[in-house]
Amino acid sequence: MAEIFEIKEQEERIILVGVAVSDGDDTKESLEELEELGKTAGAVTVGKVIQNRENIHPGTYIGKGKIDEVRELVEELDATGVVCDDELSPVQLKNLQEALDVKVIDRTIMILDIFASRASTKEGKIQVELAQLKDRASRLVGLRNSLSRLGGGIGTRGPGEKKLEMDRRLIKERITQLNRELNDVKRSRETTRQQRSKNGIPVIAIVGYTNAGKSTLLNTLTGAGVLEEDKLFATLDPTTRNLTLESGQQILLTDTVGFIRKLPHHLVDAFRSTLEEAKYADIILHVVDSSNPDAYKQMHVVYETLNKLGVKDKTIITAFNKQDKLEVPLIIKDFKADKVVKISGKQKTGLDTLLEVIEDILKEQKILIEKVFSYSDAGKIQGIRKYGQLLEEEYREEGIFVKAYVPKEIYPTL
Repeated sequence: MAEIFEIKEQEERIILVGVAVSDGDDTKESLEELEELGKTAGAVTVGKVIQNRENIHPGTYIGKGKIDEVRELVEELDATGVVCDDELSPVQLKNLQEALDVKVIDRTIMILDIFASRASTKEGKIQVELAQLKDRASRLVGLRNSLSRLGGGIGTRGPGEKKLEMDRRLIKERITQLNRELNDVKRSRETTRQQRSKNGIPVIAIVGYTNAGKSTLLNTLTGAGVLEEDKLFATLDPTTRNLTLESGQQILLTDTVGFIRKLPHHLVDAFRSTLEEAKYADIILHVVDSSNPDAYKQMHVVYETLNKLGVKDKTIITAFNKQDKLEVPLIIKDFKADKVVKISGKQKTGLDTLLEVIEDILKEQKILIEKVFSYSDAGKIQGIRKYGQLLEEEYREEGIFVKAYVPKEIYPTL
């Protein structure tokens, strides 16, 4: 009988490297986050190295002394790779790889890798491939420049340059094709948005730092069945779910991809149509992991990203989530929020208050009407029930008297 050998994939052992260019910057916290990213990507961090420098080294990211230190660590800890906390230029990547004689990647490549493994819908997969190809194309351009700087001769002859040109052309063609596909998806998303706008159903975009508990909250409120994991970027594809409030008012809750420090710009570009859900929402629900010691910095990243996307003048509710994880009550403030609530999506506490706050804000965004509808127009009252808030309904001889709050969008049609 033949023996069966189980082939187990070798676990990647990585060393994280960061550069602190000023006192009090967040390199230490950023490396801790990079360790979490590594864990999500299936690697184990065996060492961390931070170099204090005035500037990042243009040729090798870190200085010569630190390169020697990292090389020794790689051998000593039996590491299979080195991950740098900033986006590396093609030259830095090539030089570091040669100096350390081990696989070198950067934060951007790591995030793109996680996104690639997480994308499940067609749109998600297109967006990820587009981001990866744009990243690869920019690195190829840099690589070509570094080759041309050699000025011909040894190292520049042969098929290398031709292959590079061919790779660049193929990548360019694929990017054009993916952009076309993504534009179709974008048009379809815009049509859906316009439909929602006509319907007058308010849209609430759930935003927040990755792993703040957005998916748990969406599941708890709507039973959406979205993957929940204590991992960075557990869910990638946006989910929109309907929720009926106590007053009978219908709302749409849309989850968005989690934000993170140093989010690669290729990703922001590729995921723009998804992230822009926040731009067209009536209310932004900002979910914050209040148990995270880094909560304030994470909030800053979220607001910075929203700003990049052009999300302005929106009503913001900040939900300080994971209250169940706090050993002692913490006072966290968000001066950019219009309303603040404390919740636990997992333990289902504070959610009634959150829904009441949403209801109050929606009421403020509506117009109060007092009107008698003829019996032939009774169908309009059904629309008020669905999209507005019916306060009084009285059947009179001349028709049906209605007192209600209605969205500004449907007010002209009544």
